[in-house]
Amino acid sequence: MTERTRRQVHLAAHFPGVNNTTVWSDPAAGSNIEFDSFEHMARTAERGLFDFFFLAEGLRLREHKGRVFDLDTVGRPETVSILAALAQVTEHLGLAGTLSSTYNEPYDLARKLGTLDLVSGGRAAWNVVTSNDAFTGANFRRGGYLDYADRYRRAEDFISTARTLWESRVPAIGPGDGSFSHRSEFFDIAGTFGLPPLPQGHPVVFQAGDSPAGRDFAAGSADVVFTRHTGIEAGAAFVADLRARAAGYGREPGSLKIFPGVTFAIGDTAAEAEERSRHIRYQQVSPAGAIAFLEQLWGRDLTAYDPDGPLPDVEPDVDPAAITRGRVRHIKDPRPTIAAWRELAAARHLSIRDLVVEVSARHSFVGTPATIAEQLDAYVQAGAADGFILVPHLTPGGLDEFVDRVVPELQNRGVYRDAYHGTTLRDNLGLPRFRPEAEWTAARSTTRAATTELQEVVS
Repeated sequence: MTERTRRQVHLAAHFPGVNNTTVWSDPAAGSNIEFDSFEHMARTAERGLFDFFFLAEGLRLREHKGRVFDLDTVGRPETVSILAALAQVTEHLGLAGTLSSTYNEPYDLARKLGTLDLVSGGRAAWNVVTSNDAFTGANFRRGGYLDYADRYRRAEDFISTARTLWESRVPAIGPGDGSFSHRSEFFDIAGTFGLPPLPQGHPVVFQAGDSPAGRDFAAGSADVVFTRHTGIEAGAAFVADLRARAAGYGREPGSLKIFPGVTFAIGDTAAEAEERSRHIRYQQVSPAGAIAFLEQLWGRDLTAYDPDGPLPDVEPDVDPAAITRGRVRHIKDPRPTIAAWRELAAARHLSIRDLVVEVSARHSFVGTPATIAEQLDAYVQAGAADGFILVPHLTPGGLDEFVDRVVPELQNRGVYRDAYHGTTLRDNLGLPRFRPEAEWTAARSTTRAATTELQEVVS
């Protein structure tokens, strides 16, 4: 592969929030509420020529053992408001926000995202999440939650409705006067959409589900996928699967971009980087945090155990409601995981805290600026990712060193831009012009009808 044909690396910034990555006890840590923090990180990302700034959102404060979990951050301002303010202090950076398709309504959200696209000059993006738990739903008038089978159907219908509204002012596609009428399984609305045509046509749509249903949803409805797959082999398999699914919906490979979320630790030497990574990881997992982490899996109060001692000798309680509420739980049956952890701890003589550091806080990329740039480049050239969403451990200055030291190394390798060349987020990501909603709907209908017919023949 020649230098001219090498695939380009794309980068994005994740503003740290409610997670086990951010270190709030560090003297260099700032606020996750004051606007200066958001502005600092966004300006740094734009200085580094990143594609977008990614802001997650939770709709209820997490609780642990029935109380607000004080080892997490406890909320922050509303997402779209922050992104709209950032639009005024940046010029090129995309502005992506996580917004639930379960606890919002299409007209209101389409209007907010459309406004963001207008005031930013075409830089809005929407990370569609399918909140599904009654714990979160209790904050809303409708309450309750959606069954698993309904989550993606409503999300797909929601996106379809929003795109119909955005197109209502585009004469070549919609009526041109803003009038709309959308009747479907989940929505029955009609009226007039008050915004002019949007700079991007549609804001860029992100999706982060990894189940078969989530992957199919992304292939049939999204522009960008935010994933947890960070190994080259696993990443390449994930990308290949999504590309194949997208092709099934009549899409070109470049119309769906894949961005894993990654962490990093930089040093002047490999040894220094490893030591820095170890220091950060133990900052991320406090003694109390280690016990709380285990309690989520064991389903029991484990405060009587010493964080610097061996793993609990009791079996997990798998029947009651989750001891931690508001956090996504990826492990359904904890027993195989606990058995593996016990084996690992015994083999390596790990305490509770050591074990939690080992399984929860490992950095994706550790090394000198040159070696990290080399590793990022290798992932992209291997087809394991299109770019990376960087999740720093400090707010708001966690990206500063990366931008100052790693970005120049990527540029020296010829795999990273030296200036923004597009005028919208869609341009800078290398995405094609927006696809009209009627085409999305037709492709989904045709593909799923063919799949159903094949299944009936096989059965």
